Amino acid sequence: MNDQPQARSPAHDLAHLDRRSFLKTGVGGTLLLGTASVAAGLGGCATAPAGSQDDVGARTGAGYQFRFLTRDDIQLFEALLPAMIGPALTEEPRARRVAMTSTIERIDAGIYKFGPANQRELRRLFDLLNFGVTRVTVARVWSSWPNVTTAEADAFLERWRTSGIGLFNNGYIALTKISNVAFYGHQDHWHLSGYPGPPQWAVDALPHIKNA
Repeated sequence: MNDQPQARSPAHDLAHLDRRSFLKTGVGGTLLLGTASVAAGLGGCATAPAGSQDDVGARTGAGYQFRFLTRDDIQLFEALLPAMIGPALTEEPRARRVAMTSTIERIDAGIYKFGPANQRELRRLFDLLNFGVTRVTVARVWSSWPNVTTAEADAFLERWRTSGIGLFNNGYIALTKISNVAFYGHQDHWHLSGYPGPPQWAVDALPHIKNA
């Protein structure tokens, strides 16, 4: 028998996160997010889930159907994950791509399980970061996300982490919480956080864990 339970479904690792509110913005933050989301749609940003279209699949792997993240969102996380995960993300090109791909898929699957309120908040946050005007003026990221270096992504995250504006602080928390749970919550990466996995007695007593 395998001493470890099988990997959980992508949505399982994100399901325990606080579903009441990710951003908890005030009136000003809500207005800014709403305005940016409308402007992003009018400005031609991707608004539909990426699905399994060929050009998206070429980057993220075949067989997965994106149900929340758009093409622009995928590019956003492709730029941010190396900065958020850091040395835990292997440098070996193929393994790195697999880790990035599976993490983004788990982010999508987890968000799809969230309630409508959190989905609306996250959609507005992603639109704020994807729309060129607000990406430059609010996030101070001058290049489009596919052209952003890890150093630039790290600098953006640090600005939002240390900002005196609550919207930016909470946006940073939302981005890092989603990404870190999606990465470290997977069986392949448990050891990186010092978690050995469920004890064997629990797996034996609760066999549905292996079949989750």
